[in-house]
Amino acid sequence: MFTKRASVHPTRLIVGLGNPGAEYAHTRHNVGFWTVDLLAQRHGIALKTRRHQSKLGVGLIRAVPVVLAKPQTYMNLSGEAVRALLQAYALPPERLLVVFDDIWLPVGAVRVRAKGSAGGHNGMKSILAALGTESFPRVRVGIGQPPEGIDLADYVLSPPTPEERRLLEAAIQRAADACEAWLTEPIEQVMNLFNREARPVGE
Repeated sequence: MFTKRASVHPTRLIVGLGNPGAEYAHTRHNVGFWTVDLLAQRHGIALKTRRHQSKLGVGLIRAVPVVLAKPQTYMNLSGEAVRALLQAYALPPERLLVVFDDIWLPVGAVRVRAKGSAGGHNGMKSILAALGTESFPRVRVGIGQPPEGIDLADYVLSPPTPEERRLLEAAIQRAADACEAWLTEPIEQVMNLFNREARPVGE
């Protein structure tokens, strides 16, 4: 069901990656979910519909009809949900924006890319395999590398420290800003605006 604010067919899809369930809600791997939740809050879009293997909402951001979605497949099968969403709304991959956590960026850093590889991220691997293309934009939110002796899976599936949480809360604000800019600006301009520094925001 479309919300009253979106009376026309959505022209953009913003997907935040994460894992469903209370046990994962506050983990590093869910910063994509956090970003979509923030966008929904900012623009009064209710993420109540469960369809296409996702929790989603449809509304207007900067006067652009958009779908906000959080796949409910668990991270490693994110591609199934993203493919279903694109098919359902008849959107090409270039109208898709994916937000996800990235261990290769410092905690709190935000980077925008027009296309590229998965960078070792299992959710992105699944999406690339499902869509058969790397040519869709993405917003990467840095969560940093695990400390020595800590397993990667344990690290991404655990909550950030209080200091990391402070940096990440600032980062998702900037990530949400980037998502909004992408709706109305060329991707090159969005990259120029948001990729000036790789340092964490708030430092």
